[in-house]
Amino acid sequence: MSRVSLSTHVLDTARGAPAAGVPVRHEYRDDDGAWVLAEVGATDADGRITGWSAAPGVHRLTFDTAAYLGADAFYPSAAVEFRVADDRHHHVPLLLSPFGYTTYRGS
Repeated sequence: MSRVSLSTHVLDTARGAPAAGVPVRHEYRDDDGAWVLAEVGATDADGRITGWSAAPGVHRLTFDTAAYLGADAFYPSAAVEFRVADDRHHHVPLLLSPFGYTTYRGS
């Protein structure tokens, strides 16, 4: 299996709008189990990051939610681990509010 395309989308559910400017780190787990930085970016005006890619294996997106919600954010970051095990596009959205977040596999 080759690399697949990877994207994310952060939605601010308290505001009912995209979360622009959220810094995001994409890492993958190497054969020794260590996390390796693959890409960094920030969500655009529509709350999206596109154009990333991922190889088969375990990956992690870490969202710097404090940069968006403020220094007193209850969750200063949100880390989402997922596995790439097929050739489909991988879209990992984050639904964010001041006191909670959720995610799912998007399309």
